[in-house]
Amino acid sequence: MRLILLALLALVFPAVAQEDMPAKVWLEKMSQALKEKEFKASIIQLQADHIRPLVYLHGKVNNQEVAFLEYLNGPPKNAVRVGNRVTFIEHDQPAYSILSNHIQGVWPAAFSSKMSDLEVGYQFVLGGRTRIAGRPGQMIRLLPNDEYRYGFQIWLDMDTYLPLRYDMLTQDKQLLEQLMVIELIELNEPPSILQEAYKQEWPAVIDQAERQDGQNWQFSWLPAGFSVVVRDHHRLIGSHEAVEYIALTDGLANISIYVARAGSTPLPEELITRNGLSLVSEKVGNAEVVAVGKVPTETLARIAKSLMLE
Repeated sequence: MRLILLALLALVFPAVAQEDMPAKVWLEKMSQALKEKEFKASIIQLQADHIRPLVYLHGKVNNQEVAFLEYLNGPPKNAVRVGNRVTFIEHDQPAYSILSNHIQGVWPAAFSSKMSDLEVGYQFVLGGRTRIAGRPGQMIRLLPNDEYRYGFQIWLDMDTYLPLRYDMLTQDKQLLEQLMVIELIELNEPPSILQEAYKQEWPAVIDQAERQDGQNWQFSWLPAGFSVVVRDHHRLIGSHEAVEYIALTDGLANISIYVARAGSTPLPEELITRNGLSLVSEKVGNAEVVAVGKVPTETLARIAKSLMLE
């Protein structure tokens, strides 16, 4: 009888504990699961009317994270991560590696980081529950703290805490982008493809572009939580024009800034593509600033106007 009671308690108390868990705790468990779990996820990425099927595998080999991403449609295109090195393998160019602790194109890097870093820009709110890929999922809303970014919704598997669905929404609740798992398999050990990837000799990490001619552009204003993560100075392919490149992120939203000498051909002052990518161009002194990102156009315009040369 005592064993039966203990078994019943074991079944009941996890559910009760989940009912009491704040949204932030759910997200922290997701972050841990993405780093620790061995799993395979078949995913559909939806942008406007474009659908892209993906397969993502993750595991640990000798206590080091190894991951593999394969694009299932179109020309062969894969990415392999071993530790903090990501290697891209495409059919029409040699493989190359960069330093990174995540593979772009699946879940945002912030999902595997400290959730407290996102609280500057977002508040976490519990939503409802539903089934996704045959699994019960708990929704977490990431509501923007201001009008300078979009909101997000995440559904987490209630068993593994791995993400099952991820939506990016405009201020008027229009869907901009969605990643949805259609099959999730938790594994007992890393699959053979990850074990082989760990042993493979991958290309050396490419050198970062030198900024010998780079200028010291600074922002007098950025939305709370946004910071500069990349600065690069190079010449665009097929052009002799030097361009300053600055990448910004708040952990979920990414913004690219391009600064070049003002040309004779004016760019559109404002553009929103069908997949929610906004583009704004501004004149700053003798320079032309182009800002691109999945944030409101007003955000891009204010960031571009705040750029100044020190």
